[in-house]
Amino acid sequence: MKWLSDEALDRLRAAADAPDLSGTGYVLIDKLGSGGMSGVFRVTDTALGREVALKVLGIEDSSGQLGARLLREAKIIAQLEHPGIVPVHDVGTLPDGRVFYTMKLVQGLRLDQQREELGGLPERLRTLQKICEAVSFAHARHVLHRDLKPQNVMVGPFGEVLVMDWGLAKLLDPGVLAEEKMVPKIAESGRTLPGQDASDTQSPEADTAHGVVLGTPGYMAPEQARGEIEAVGPRADIYSLGAVLKFLIEETQGTPKALAAIAGKAMAEDVQQRYGSVEELAHDIAHYLDGAPVSAYPEGAMTRMWRWMVKNSAWLLLILAYLVMRALLILWRAR
Repeated sequence: MKWLSDEALDRLRAAADAPDLSGTGYVLIDKLGSGGMSGVFRVTDTALGREVALKVLGIEDSSGQLGARLLREAKIIAQLEHPGIVPVHDVGTLPDGRVFYTMKLVQGLRLDQQREELGGLPERLRTLQKICEAVSFAHARHVLHRDLKPQNVMVGPFGEVLVMDWGLAKLLDPGVLAEEKMVPKIAESGRTLPGQDASDTQSPEADTAHGVVLGTPGYMAPEQARGEIEAVGPRADIYSLGAVLKFLIEETQGTPKALAAIAGKAMAEDVQQRYGSVEELAHDIAHYLDGAPVSAYPEGAMTRMWRWMVKNSAWLLLILAYLVMRALLILWRAR
């Protein structure tokens, strides 16, 4: 009996895992990764001659519910046209009936892989600001992410920051999808995509029982970790952003108290003690970068005086130099 090498086995597994793209207008290049119930592949869009990422279910879906979820994810992302959110290009079904969608192929590394390359604290905080901008935009469109973490943020070679993986997104307003303009395509087999009826606009929790935990430990809010679905709102994403901030500053030398206070407020156990919006959190980060007081860290008189002196150090040095020169001139004349 001839045994197959590990390399040969890997090739066989990859071939078995590869989606059948016949009739879709896409040509498979390689697999980018997998997670949960789906896989992501690098493919060529033959119509436009460009490489894109294709996401498809990686497990059997006899009920069609998983396909409907993937389609719903694509529709949600399609509503979020923002530079910090990966755009969806197309949606369809494979010959075997599995749902797929294609999106921009993101170049770069995940935030958890890129943290050390970001440089000092200011650059890390500016990266967090970009994440906040994308999440704030989503909230304005009535969409919660619910799985914000460094692994779901990509940092590109030119400093671009993209929030990824909206598979656990929650719609605060189910009408968002009801009003969307994307028309699902019909597969070659003649079968329509799953989820094309009124159930497509229902709440994402319609088939999720109370008490089921959705999210990532360490980054999801306490109410989310307890499975309190109805209690999960924008401040749950704010908690996750605080956890991302904590991740970004945890290895810096001597974390400033103001930054620790910002993270602490964002991650407060009590929902009402957190920032009221992502914009409030982003403003505190901006104030810190500008050397201004932050709302999360009340300052005493001495601290305010020191901050004023640091902010006006250039003028103070000029005044001090003038006084020293006057003193020396007076002493010289007195001789």
